[in-house]
Amino acid sequence: MPSTRCADLQIVATLDHLPPEALALLDDAPGIFASRSWWQVVLAHAMPAGATPAFVLIRSAGRVVALLPLLRTANRLTSLTTPYSCDYTPLLAAGLDPPTRLAAMTAFARFCRTHGTVRLDALPAESDALTDLQAGARQAGMRVLRFEHFGNWYEEVNGLDWSAYLHRRPGALRETIRRRLRRAEKLPDSRFDLLTRPDQLDIAAQAFESVYRRSWKQPEPFASFNVALMRAMAAQGLLRFGVWWIGADPVAVQIWVLKHGNAIVLKLAHDEAFKAHSPGTVLTALMLRHLLDHDRAGQIDFGRGDDAYKQGWATQRRQRIGLLLVNPRSSAGAAQLLRHAAGRIRDALRQRRAKACSRPPA
Repeated sequence: MPSTRCADLQIVATLDHLPPEALALLDDAPGIFASRSWWQVVLAHAMPAGATPAFVLIRSAGRVVALLPLLRTANRLTSLTTPYSCDYTPLLAAGLDPPTRLAAMTAFARFCRTHGTVRLDALPAESDALTDLQAGARQAGMRVLRFEHFGNWYEEVNGLDWSAYLHRRPGALRETIRRRLRRAEKLPDSRFDLLTRPDQLDIAAQAFESVYRRSWKQPEPFASFNVALMRAMAAQGLLRFGVWWIGADPVAVQIWVLKHGNAIVLKLAHDEAFKAHSPGTVLTALMLRHLLDHDRAGQIDFGRGDDAYKQGWATQRRQRIGLLLVNPRSSAGAAQLLRHAAGRIRDALRQRRAKACSRPPA
């Protein structure tokens, strides 16, 4: 059987068994991280060993009102997030009134209650759905523990071309970009390629894997994921894959996706052997120049993390958080609350010691 029912909540094991209303929620998602194609790639290329998906489908009066993709392992239930996910949020049908939204999230929390502790990652702190999720969890008798997950740097660039965007950058970075681009343009054997079409993906895949092997980065936890995602995005016209070459060698690569005017970089790498040419800076500048002057992007997004370099290219920061939904009446939930309390005590003692050490002697 593809699914089991519990009141107005249904667990569906595959995308193929989701009803049309639920698939419409995926297809109408504003970003890529809740889209049908994203989940197809995740299920095929980024599932941990022994894990299975669980798409939680919630109905009200027979209508699909919410969908939350989860991941089951032997003893855990978590959001279906990956090391590549930049956001995750409950998908709620448009036009729901507040009581229906709350009832949907309460039904979800009651389902979570049987698992002791459920962890949800990569949640946008600014999402309206979080208010309903937390209120629903409390109504279901769950404790909600919040933690900081990662930062996301971005810049609103609607109406800006490359020149105007560059003018907004810090002076030191602006001068570095201009100097590095001039040097790159004088290299007789360098070139920039932008690969977007499915028929260009063999070249793109070879360039990506070649640079990644020679970069500073650790091996990918899911080796086939990035290329599979590139192919899926290219099939929809969303891929912007940049390569900077010196001679026959690809020396820097970047995977960008452009959807509804929002451009996000999902992966970048460069060959350290060409570090003297600043390939990362050069390719970022070339990509942004194209995204602004040709694609007219309205927002540029630097994905997961607070890497220092991002703060020159973007000035705005969003917080991605995690939530632990804890059933205090279960043994697993009680143990989680004890660990959380112990951690808070340790942090308080550490801060007290640090403050005491910083006081000047009497």
